[in-house]
Amino acid sequence: MRKHVIAMLAVSLLCASSPVLAKDLAGDMDVLKGAYRTVMKTSDATELKKALTDMRAAAVDSKSKTPDSLDGKAPDSPEVKDYQAGLDTLIGQIDASMKLAQAGDIAGAKAEAKKFADTRDANHKKFR
Repeated sequence: MRKHVIAMLAVSLLCASSPVLAKDLAGDMDVLKGAYRTVMKTSDATELKKALTDMRAAAVDSKSKTPDSLDGKAPDSPEVKDYQAGLDTLIGQIDASMKLAQAGDIAGAKAEAKKFADTRDANHKKFR
């Protein structure tokens, strides 16, 4: 009987946490926004690397989703490809910033991270 209760509890916890694991595009964008703020304000290398890691994960996850403005577009349409190219640009910038952070160049990593805003602004004009 006890094993059944534990199994049921485990299943219910797993089911309750699954919506948290499957973020929507807005959730990914919120992660990008919050982590970007952290990147720009921190001087701690560990915190900077974690924020960049979080940003990269959210950007990669965002590639599998499309914004509302692209609903109904084919996955191989020029608009969707342009959206994904914008995310690829951001991921490349995050990687460049992370490389600098791992080398101990916090100021350089933050300078590279300033480019994130330009990428965000350009893509928000197209797809938001």
